[in-house]
Amino acid sequence: MEIAIIAHDGMKADMVQFLNEHKAFLRSENISLIATGTTGSKAEHAGFKVTKMLSGPMGGDAQIAARVAEGKCNMVLFFKDPLAKHPHEPDINMLIRVCDVHNVPLATNEATAKLLLKAIAI
Repeated sequence: MEIAIIAHDGMKADMVQFLNEHKAFLRSENISLIATGTTGSKAEHAGFKVTKMLSGPMGGDAQIAARVAEGKCNMVLFFKDPLAKHPHEPDINMLIRVCDVHNVPLATNEATAKLLLKAIAI
């Protein structure tokens, strides 16, 4: 199962903490992680094996959306910062839309991400 991880700048520390809290599951051999550039670098620094795309503002959100559309990415964990402005908002909205169109689970906060991981860990 391919899981995409993305986090806005203000949420990257929360994402790394989330990954560490679920590392036994996320490091299992049947899970592969992909990420936007900076989020992926932070995850690698925390000891996770990650396939990195471009950073979000440089097209990484679009690259992950393409993988969703191609049926390669099975879940997206996107820790959005709802209080910050993002210049690549159209790419973010496109990723959310593509997940909806292709019926791919998408978590935009930690609580939902926990529920999704719990559901697939059963």
